[in-house]
This record gives sequence, C-alpha cells and structure tokens, in this order.
Amino acid sequence: MAQFRLNDPRVLSVDLAGDSVRARNGAMVAYEGQISFKRLSGGGDGLRGMVARQLTGESVTMMEVKGSGTCHLADEARHVNLVRLSGEKLFVEASNLLAVDGALRTGTTFTGLRGATQGNGLFTTTVEGTGQAAILSDGAAIVLRVSAQFPLQVDPGAYVAHTGNLRQDFVTGVSWRTFVGESSGESFQIRFTGEGLVYVQPSERNTIGGQL
Repeated sequence: MAQFRLNDPRVLSVDLAGDSVRARNGAMVAYEGQISFKRLSGGGDGLRGMVARQLTGESVTMMEVKGSGTCHLADEARHVNLVRLSGEKLFVEASNLLAVDGALRTGTTFTGLRGATQGNGLFTTTVEGTGQAAILSDGAAIVLRVSAQFPLQVDPGAYVAHTGNLRQDFVTGVSWRTFVGESSGESFQIRFTGEGLVYVQPSERNTIGGQL
C-alpha cells in the first residue's frame, strides 16, 4: 500500500512500491523513480462513476500515479490534511480532494440544501474503504468532534469534509436584523448532529448564504 506523508504542510509525498494512487490531475510538482501518470476519465470508479459525476456536476479530473519511487503533490500552495480510513466513509468537496489510495472507492452522494448554499451543486464526493486520503484546505484545517451531547454548526464556506455517522441540517439565521444591517453576516449554517469528525478551514468560500 502506498505511504502518504507530509513533506511540508503544503506538499504531499507519496511513496510507491509498485502500487498506485489516484490524484488530482496536474498536482504533481516533482517525482523520483520509475513512475507513470495516466489521466482518468472521471473521479468516480469506472463508467458508472464518470456518468454520475457528469449528471450531478460533482466533478474533478483525476490521474493514476503508478510505479516505484516518490511522487510529490501540491495544489496552489493549499494546506494538505491526511485522513486515515478504516472501512468508514469520508465526505469531501471535490475541490478539496488531492489524492486517495488506490484501494479506496470514490463516488458521489446527495447533500441537498447544504450543497446549494455552497454553490457547489447538490452532490459531494465520497471516499470509502481502508487506506489514506489527502484533502486540501485554505489554511491549516481544524478537526472538530461531534457527539450526541455536543452538536456543531459550521459556516458552509468553511466546511471541507467529514467522517462518521452524522446528520446534516440546514439552519438559517435570517431575521429582521438581517434586512436592517444589524446581523452578524452568518445567515446560513450547517448543523451536524450524531457522532463523527468535521474538517473546517480558516477561510470561507463565497457562498449563496454569505451573500445574503
């Protein structure tokens, strides 16, 4: 199995020994050894995954990185965060996915109103199985634990990814104060309940909620 390690907070180094990983197309900044690169038709697994991504709009062009040696990956100097999966599922925005172990399965899932507030569509990328994944964030991401006693509310523009058995609800803070200029500016949030982890970046994408 390929080994993921952070050579720098913004550079992922992947050690390969005859195995493969799938990475964001164009993310290679350097490599050592005998490594080949092959552009994949879609970020999902096989034709079904490719078609699903075309229909849902949750798309990211991936490449297969295979061989023996070390490949260094980065994307616009964004921070890289390592996620180790042991049979569970990772939910991550396509724009935040850098690389996944070749043994992991990728797909899409419906997110409903959360996707609409982010302007990223109504579907998000899923990564499932046993292995490592690398996700990107604008600034070093923080990992927040959600439990039955402690639900979590997150700005849609700061959300990156989550794992665990979590329920997502769309929460609006719109009131008369919003319309007279006395609101906090945080009109919409995602409320997470259940048990799991949420990855949040210290930067906010422009979202529909953030424009109200």
